[in-house]
Amino acid sequence: MTQSRPVRSSPPAGPKRTSPTTFYRQVVAELRKVVWPTQQQLVTYFIVVMVFVLVVMSIVSLLDLGFGRLVFKVFA
Repeated sequence: MTQSRPVRSSPPAGPKRTSPTTFYRQVVAELRKVVWPTQQQLVTYFIVVMVFVLVVMSIVSLLDLGFGRLVFKVFA
């Protein structure tokens, strides 16, 4: 019969803390990787978002108006 020794595991390494300077450098390095939109893309995105918000706002307003009238007819 062979003898086996227990395998020693190293203690789990916790999250290491970084200094504020290192953190700042990492943030700047990540921001340099970002592909920023052009002005034309920004204008396009803004228009698309505004149209979507206006459409959803009108749908919610119409539903609110319809349900409000329905409630008044049921309870009045």
